[in-house]
Amino acid sequence: VNNMAACKGKVITVQGIVDPSSLGATLTHEHLYLQVPFFYSPPKNSLAKKLSTAPFELHNLGWIRQNPYTHIPNLTLYGEWEAIKEEITFFKENGGGTIVENSTVGLCPDLQYLKSLADATGVNIVSGTGFYIDTAQTEPFLSYSEEQMAEKMRSEILDGVEGIRCGIIGEIGTSWPVTDFEKRSLRSSASLQEELGCPIIMHPGRYEMAPTEILRILLEAGGKAEHTVMSHLDRTFFNTQTLLEFAELGSYLEYDLFGTELSYYQLNEAADMPSDAQRIQTVKILLDEGYEDRLLLSHDIHTKHKLMKYGGHGYSHILMNVVPKMLQRGISQDQVNKMLKTNPQTWLQFFK
Repeated sequence: VNNMAACKGKVITVQGIVDPSSLGATLTHEHLYLQVPFFYSPPKNSLAKKLSTAPFELHNLGWIRQNPYTHIPNLTLYGEWEAIKEEITFFKENGGGTIVENSTVGLCPDLQYLKSLADATGVNIVSGTGFYIDTAQTEPFLSYSEEQMAEKMRSEILDGVEGIRCGIIGEIGTSWPVTDFEKRSLRSSASLQEELGCPIIMHPGRYEMAPTEILRILLEAGGKAEHTVMSHLDRTFFNTQTLLEFAELGSYLEYDLFGTELSYYQLNEAADMPSDAQRIQTVKILLDEGYEDRLLLSHDIHTKHKLMKYGGHGYSHILMNVVPKMLQRGISQDQVNKMLKTNPQTWLQFFK
């Protein structure tokens, strides 16, 4: 039985079905509970080896910020319920309303944990179902067929886990080149989107052609670009022309690494990571080209050092620091409202 008719035009949070107009300012790509051991980047010298297990102390923080994926304690948000609860409360005090939690299979998602945070803070949390990148997977999931993948996702959206339902598919993890597992994950997500009318968010590989390729696979399997988000554009496109060509394909365009300002990016050493100022410039180009209904903003916090407790910018950075800068740079309050409120509300609605 498909009970989705009740969800058309609505949003499914971990606390239940809500009206999109109640979401408020929304971060579309965050993590509140995850582990990323597969991002570990081995130390390149004896000093780094020594620091890779060093405690979080002020005098180590400069090194941790430059080498976040070599610092083993940094690669999990486990044990930080209290700190994250305080941060979400602070986000609410700064005008925040909703956080979309993108941890899928491979990142160790926990729906009870998310519901406990939503209950404790009064902030809406929307959880993703689905599968992260191939290298994050273990059996039995690695050998799942498309049908098994779709069945797991369908069940987590329709019935939930102990009654706590997922409200989106994603982040769907892909690498470059896209693996067979990831192709099955994309195709099963597309068929489920066609069946249930659910929102999708995708994580492209770190290569300029990756977003176009995974969107193509999704669309060929029945997915809908206008109900799908492409994440991490700030670390994927470094050429305006290529970006604008991709934008024409009609997906949501997400700039979700606000606050990550590193010239040296361990996960892709070939790339120069943009600053927030450069992100704002690129967002302005997209706004000027007419994409104000397609843009989304977030921080993608997935390590401890991004939390305020550990000297990081935290979940309120966009509201506190980025928005005022955008307004100074000729982006209008209406455009800000679209990117932080209207667009997330539209994307998160079930369309069937």
